[in-house]
Amino acid sequence: MPAGLAALALGGFGIGLTEFVIAGLLPQVGRSLSVSEAAAGWLISGYALTVAVGAIAVTAATAGLPRKPVLAGLVVLFVLGNLLSALAPNYQVMLAGRIVAALCHGSFFGIGSLVARRLVAPERASRAVAVMFAGLTVANVLGVPFGALVGDKWGWRATFWAITGIGVMAVAAIAVLVPAWAGTHPAAPGTGSRGTGSRGSGSRSSGSPRTGSRGALRTQWRAMRPRQVWLTLAATALSYGGMFGAFSYLAYTFTEVTGFSETDVAWLLVVYGSGLVLGNLLGGRGADRNRDATLLVSLAALTATLAAFGLLATSPTASVILVFLTGVFGFAPVPGMITRVTDHARGVPLAASANVAASNVGNALGAWLGGLAISAGLGYTAPLYVGAAVVLSGLVTMAFTARDAARTGDHGG
Repeated sequence: MPAGLAALALGGFGIGLTEFVIAGLLPQVGRSLSVSEAAAGWLISGYALTVAVGAIAVTAATAGLPRKPVLAGLVVLFVLGNLLSALAPNYQVMLAGRIVAALCHGSFFGIGSLVARRLVAPERASRAVAVMFAGLTVANVLGVPFGALVGDKWGWRATFWAITGIGVMAVAAIAVLVPAWAGTHPAAPGTGSRGTGSRGSGSRSSGSPRTGSRGALRTQWRAMRPRQVWLTLAATALSYGGMFGAFSYLAYTFTEVTGFSETDVAWLLVVYGSGLVLGNLLGGRGADRNRDATLLVSLAALTATLAAFGLLATSPTASVILVFLTGVFGFAPVPGMITRVTDHARGVPLAASANVAASNVGNALGAWLGGLAISAGLGYTAPLYVGAAVVLSGLVTMAFTARDAARTGDHGG
């Protein structure tokens, strides 16, 4: 594995910790800053909304700039946000710190996925993206228990100090280990990699700063026009939305339906997170072999898993198995979706960041629909069925998208 991929994964790990760790710290933070549970919850939802907006806005603002320094700058922003959180004297500063940290999230994964692709041969592109996202999935596994452990022993501020330290290491790793040529704009967007002339033609920029930032941004927007780009973004939002709609209420399902105790929820979420790690790696490998087939199989399997989970939620054994499979099939489409949308958008960073934004829009939609189902009195298994229905719509969208690409011969790149 190229050392540069490890540096990107470290950055993804730190950013993932920032996103997930707060869930286990909300009671402490709320008491310390003297705010209600609802206000404390904005430290999560405010972060997610900022990710969706920042993914597009920050990527657009940095259009035409070399990608390596942009990535390093984004992690510096992440460090500053967590430093604000660690030092926050009140809730307003804490929320500001969360927003500052969230601004880097979508653009880091969007731009970073393009840099990751250039570090390997074209046939390993999805696996390279999966390696970078491995940091995020591992953070999902460790985030809540890590935050709870450090917070219980040294206080919640210590957790944010630790994440700040990880961010500093990530900045150094990116500066040292990511080669400069991997952070330039390839001459043939969507195909540039070390295997296709990274130091040669790949180090020249067809959409480089010489065209000016406005010209580079116009180029990126033009690259976003193809129908395949928007269909893939829609499939991304629906697949994420279905999984997250179910995930958002799993704690209630486990305690109110399955019969687990509240203390069991932490290790059950670790089981789920372990599934994410495995699904990410398997999905990247499968997408490099047959991308659209991998996406269709993953979404079909996720639909079936969520529906089965709803039917068998009263069984502790079945619930443990199915929450693991939810993680596996829920994250397996991620590497393929990113490489698919960037291939059809000729490799522009805006497309990769738009994919991250679409996933966060899907997250918000899924959580809202799941909450509506519970409020309607349909019970705590309802979000699982709602999630299955949303993912099914994503599967139908992806099937239409793949068929359209096959019919027109438009396979991106």
